[in-house]
Amino acid sequence: MQKFFRCVFLLTGLLVAGVVVIVSAREGQVLAGLSTGSSADYYQTLIGTITGNWQGYGELFTTLQGQWFWKIFLVIITAIPGVFLLHYLVIGAMHFDHEGEQILFFPLFTRIVHFFAAVSFSLLAITGLSMVLGAYLGGGALIRTARYVHIGAALVFVLPALVMLTMWFKDMLPRLHDIAWICMLGGYLSKKKKPVPAGKFNAGQKMYFWLATVGGVVMAYTGYIIWGMGTTALDTVRLYAIIHNGLGMAILAFYLAHVYMSVFAVAGSLHSMKTGYKPKEEVDILHSLYKYQ
Repeated sequence: MQKFFRCVFLLTGLLVAGVVVIVSAREGQVLAGLSTGSSADYYQTLIGTITGNWQGYGELFTTLQGQWFWKIFLVIITAIPGVFLLHYLVIGAMHFDHEGEQILFFPLFTRIVHFFAAVSFSLLAITGLSMVLGAYLGGGALIRTARYVHIGAALVFVLPALVMLTMWFKDMLPRLHDIAWICMLGGYLSKKKKPVPAGKFNAGQKMYFWLATVGGVVMAYTGYIIWGMGTTALDTVRLYAIIHNGLGMAILAFYLAHVYMSVFAVAGSLHSMKTGYKPKEEVDILHSLYKYQ
């Protein structure tokens, strides 16, 4: 099984790398030559092209890009992990009996789809942040590379995102019990293990799912417009860049929450993601409304 997932990981990397090469060729640049140019030239050229003069959305975008976007992203990547670190230290992870009865929660196919989505989405988050903070990371070759990887990862993410949307559409629809889950924050603020009102997916997972899939479509479209800005009205590019960054903030915040809840908040969850099995005790507590028999 470990060899299988290593192969899937390698395949994902090869797909992203292949798309990166295609993208770089489209723009008439080769990755091997990224070392040329000053450290900040590329970043300044990209932002300068979008902002242009201050007509229309130019002034708004320039203000947001220069003063607010990077600050808000910085708060997100520091404050949210800080809150979760505090939660981990004070309340700690939930522990369930992994030696007892196991419930098959995610079949092999769904795990493969999720793995492709997780790897490509993580690359999107990392490279997206690199571009937002490009001026403070040296710009130039680093940001050009990040941009190519970002576009490549976005293209790879599309397929698993569509599959997940089809596969989990019904399970991800909101239910009345989701309100109760939100009110009690999924039981994560208590050290006691009490049944939580949730089906196969809880309210937090549902919110992230819809934001990542539907929001991902919007991100892909606005990103396409930004990337192909030579054929689009400049003011439209500015507006879409604002939407892209704003939506990216929300998705990044939920992404960090999803990573913490999926990896750290429940002990042994990585093993469950790899095998597809969850302890019966965990299912009965955290997914008390899920009918698995």
